[in-house]
Amino acid sequence: MKEQLLFDKIDSIIDELCSMSDFIFDHPEFDGKEYQASELLCSYLEKNGFVVEKGIAGLDTAFKAVYHHGSGGPNFGLLVEYDALEGIGHACGHHMQGPALAGAAVALKELADDLPFTLTVYGTPAEESFGGKINMLNAGYITECDVALMFHASQTTTTDIKCMAIASYILRFHGTSSHAASSPELGRSALDAMLLCFNGVEFLREHVQDDTRIHYTITNGGGMDNVIPNFAEGTIGLRSYNDAYLDTVLERFKNIVQGAALMTGTTWELIEKPRFNSKIPVLTLNDLLMEKAAAVNAPRIRPPREKTGSTDFGNVMYHIPGSCIRVAITEDEFVPSHSQEYLDAGKGAPARTAIMTAAKVIAAACREMLENPALLDKIKQEFKDRKEAMSHTR
Repeated sequence: MKEQLLFDKIDSIIDELCSMSDFIFDHPEFDGKEYQASELLCSYLEKNGFVVEKGIAGLDTAFKAVYHHGSGGPNFGLLVEYDALEGIGHACGHHMQGPALAGAAVALKELADDLPFTLTVYGTPAEESFGGKINMLNAGYITECDVALMFHASQTTTTDIKCMAIASYILRFHGTSSHAASSPELGRSALDAMLLCFNGVEFLREHVQDDTRIHYTITNGGGMDNVIPNFAEGTIGLRSYNDAYLDTVLERFKNIVQGAALMTGTTWELIEKPRFNSKIPVLTLNDLLMEKAAAVNAPRIRPPREKTGSTDFGNVMYHIPGSCIRVAITEDEFVPSHSQEYLDAGKGAPARTAIMTAAKVIAAACREMLENPALLDKIKQEFKDRKEAMSHTR
């Protein structure tokens, strides 16, 4: 396959890709209920010769679409999100991901030569909430791919090196109610336990690595001030760029929770939410995507971002090599995502350019790995080496 043929094919279908993107933008869906977006993408892939499995991993809107060209060869995983943000819609640009990567997949399929390969497009719901990729990994999906590739709208065209692992909990303390004035000695305050716990967390902050983040809130502190609260609830998230180090912080945090309960005569429970892993970066794969971005004159190219927040794509990149090409859609590179300005950039000429750019970058990167097996071997070896090194860093 020649790159220019891939690019010409993507140019020829860009109107349909943008039409899909605009539809998803105009019909925002959330939290694993992205029925219209999922069906639209599945229909497009089925129409173009992919075998589609819907409702996988117990998620109604997750899907797996596969095309085999010959027998054997690498399996390229193209992962797409399509969930919006409640209250503001597609202010993170997820509506563009499916159309762009579906376009890349169709171009690769239709321009295949005699080299065998597999294309696997995964629809992954609810990245903004519970992290659908985690459910899919737990059910045995995605890890059969040799690499995982994504596209995300951004303020600049770049890749990421790190993201933060996050362990999130619902924290509850249970105490004993009593009249706060006439019989305080009979009460055991769940709110006191919560306050002591979070005060202990503040002292913990002084003794953790610089890139550790801890944030919390009280969601239920009790009722009237003359009743000693027998129940208090809060949420807490603990983050680090290294999963192994985060485990050590969690051990210390749980000791603080237990200590707060002992000091107040209360009991406690921690309800763990799905954990997002830190990424294991593969710089060779990042470089490949940026090389292709430069080749198609992507807008506002910048060096890789050293550090970002948390994403369930980190969980995927903890198992197989992966990378995400970010493509600029905003006029100002300092416009924050999840904002009205970012939302406003989701339709129109910049969004069209981003979809076209991402499709070409992903298609060209897959072509390069297919025709250069030594490059794919290098990517896999770097991933293996970095994962082993990270597991020994605490």
